[in-house]
Amino acid sequence: MITQASDSGRITNEDASAFLSELLWRDFAWHRLYHLPDLHQRNVREQFDHFDWHWDENEARRIASTRRDPRWPETEKDIPEIATADDFHSVFSAWRAGKTGIAVVDAGMRELWATGTMHNRVRMVVASFLTKNLGIHWRHGEAWFWDTLVDADPASNPFNWQWAAGCGDDAAPYFRIFNPDTQATRFDPDYRYIQHWVPEYATPIYPQPVVELKASRRQALAAYEEMKNFHPRPE
Repeated sequence: MITQASDSGRITNEDASAFLSELLWRDFAWHRLYHLPDLHQRNVREQFDHFDWHWDENEARRIASTRRDPRWPETEKDIPEIATADDFHSVFSAWRAGKTGIAVVDAGMRELWATGTMHNRVRMVVASFLTKNLGIHWRHGEAWFWDTLVDADPASNPFNWQWAAGCGDDAAPYFRIFNPDTQATRFDPDYRYIQHWVPEYATPIYPQPVVELKASRRQALAAYEEMKNFHPRPE
């Protein structure tokens, strides 16, 4: 059908190719979920088990008890031992509510809450921002998307979160950190998307950023280098 639409000129060859590529990506996610049924819990790239993501046990337990999803662990032994940020709740709440002070991130998160969906480009930006600039474990983001997206998919959701976090199959390299400001300038040059979802943008009441982008990028890269140099003690 897509080939016929392309051949007839109803859609461009470029659009047809992009659509087929997305279908292949979706099917690849299901292929990986079949072989890795704990894809929503475990890093595909095991070296990221030693990455110092911020993790909050109470938040994990809340998710396990409220989402009624058998995929999620309810026992303490299944909760990874990862450092908890002192300001985890305030920062994570700001991300969920679209009040981080980073315009395109806030626009995407508010669109998600209002509509149950989000533009694909912005999904990558908000995921990169959470896992790399804020340093929060991708499983917290995956859980929020699972709870709020109307198109949340058991395979695509964890698969794509691991891709964005750098720990999954065919993942974006960890050092690929989306700059939200650059992405906004490139894909929303007139700021129509941002102004639609964040009407207070560029006014005195808009909050200051919860994190400085350049400094947090440096911290993320330093943490990545530390992880690469980690050598567990022999048993």
